[in-house]
Amino acid sequence: MDAPRAPLTPIERKVYHFLIDYLAEHTFQPSVREIARHFRIPSTKTVTDLIAAIERKGYVRRSPGRSRGLVIEGFSGGAGTMPVPVVRIAPGPVMVAEDHVTVDRLFLPADDCYLVRAHIEDAPAHGVRAGDLLLVHPGGRAGEDAPVVARVGGAVLVRALERRGNTLVLRAPREGADDIELGPADDFEILGPLSGVLRLPVIRTEGADPAEGR
Repeated sequence: MDAPRAPLTPIERKVYHFLIDYLAEHTFQPSVREIARHFRIPSTKTVTDLIAAIERKGYVRRSPGRSRGLVIEGFSGGAGTMPVPVVRIAPGPVMVAEDHVTVDRLFLPADDCYLVRAHIEDAPAHGVRAGDLLLVHPGGRAGEDAPVVARVGGAVLVRALERRGNTLVLRAPREGADDIELGPADDFEILGPLSGVLRLPVIRTEGADPAEGR
């Protein structure tokens, strides 16, 4: 299963962030010449190639027939921010980006981070509840006892990872839960370290049980 976006090179990252900040300030995109001038790039072809690479990696798309027709995927405004895709795991399994959440860039360890919704179980040891949006860093490495986000079958879980010979063990995140042992024949993937948790507020309707959703 591939992450929804490939990582950017350092110069691609600078151009991508410039596109976001310029659009937030001016409400329209910079021209190729303006990008070249800002970064002191002598060739407009180099800028065009950079934008094409950013597009291939899924961060922007072109709007045909429009001047300055670059569209930043998921953009909702705000300099210093970045749209982060919210993905769901579809049968296959594959990842499908179904929404975006705007996040301050300071909180993101990498541009190719994405959000995926936790389900099946709470993980209080890692500050996670079922239904939370989990920030995954697909290219990161989890430290010892640090939580990872794992797909086991069609479930998305947050657990500490331990290696025991040829077996991977997802350690129980709470009292009463069991460790999960995974081998080569099992349907699973370690998506990456858990880099953050986004918990949306619960909107209660009149007469709802206040204990629901805890």
